[in-house]
Amino acid sequence: MQKDFPELGLTEKDCTEMSWIKSVMYIAGFPNSAAPEALLAGKSLFKNHFKAKSDFVKEPIPVEGLEGLWKRFLEEDSPLTIWNPYGGMMSRISESETPFPHREGTLFKIQWLSTWPDGEASEAKHMKWIREIYFVI
Repeated sequence: MQKDFPELGLTEKDCTEMSWIKSVMYIAGFPNSAAPEALLAGKSLFKNHFKAKSDFVKEPIPVEGLEGLWKRFLEEDSPLTIWNPYGGMMSRISESETPFPHREGTLFKIQWLSTWPDGEASEAKHMKWIREIYFVI
């Protein structure tokens, strides 16, 4: 990240590597010390509002598009993006075998999220950001 995107000023302490289940817990608002069994209670600690959108990507995003995304992410208070890789074995499963049409030709799915605290007056700002993320790439 420092080599390719030095303008972000990221350091190792800004990044957290975690398992999939820990990422689910993180997004739900559980502390890092919580055991996965906490999810069985069925009550999220997540008390924020959020708006999310998804894109199915069939062509690689050009470098200019990625640079635009980084700039947009710096404009938002709490942006979050999740990239799910597709292809591989999933591309070999016929669309008629299981009800999931996004397989052949889809490289990955991107989920875009913006979150804000309950009752925050700037909800419109966050909604505007998530609605305009498409114009970047």
